[in-house]
Amino acid sequence: GSIFSGWATPTEGAACGAIGALLLTLAYGRLTRAVLFDSLIKTLEISVLILFLVAASNLFGAVFAKLGTPTMLTEYLLSLNMNRWFMLAIILGLIFVLGWPLEWVPIVLIVVPFLLPLVTKLGFNLTWFGILVAVTLQTAWLSPPVALSAYFLKGVVPQWELTDIYKGMMQFMVLQMFAVILIALFPQLALWLPSLWYG
Repeated sequence: GSIFSGWATPTEGAACGAIGALLLTLAYGRLTRAVLFDSLIKTLEISVLILFLVAASNLFGAVFAKLGTPTMLTEYLLSLNMNRWFMLAIILGLIFVLGWPLEWVPIVLIVVPFLLPLVTKLGFNLTWFGILVAVTLQTAWLSPPVALSAYFLKGVVPQWELTDIYKGMMQFMVLQMFAVILIALFPQLALWLPSLWYG
């Protein structure tokens, strides 16, 4: 809420979350020097990875933009004269498949910027498209054959079998797919709150 309302930047929101986690760890009596050091090292590793991806994607995107690749791709796809909804389904299908092996960071920083000119030309609302991408990625992380969420859960609860985790996740995957279809068919489901908030 603080980020959405403009009271705090995402960095400030993350700092408040980190303080909250620190206080909870202290309250549970699990805060030791080793735990704190391990947390700091892992935070540093993730931060460096994301910043490296941001820098690399900016360089990659700048080179491709200078070569005119996004424009060429947009013009080529538009010249096929396909229905815009069919083209949207292809885009979401591509993001869904990329969501199996990849984390959200490379998809959002490298793949989505190339698709934005096409989505704009097709006349879709970019806020709505961003929400569709987010829900599609959530669905991809729940779906076999990879299902990254299953491995995250396995890491947290190693005694659970992967087959049981997959079985439990299938119902959520179906709900997520239903959510993608509903948001695609009824954009106001995703847009009413931003419209209400920002006018």
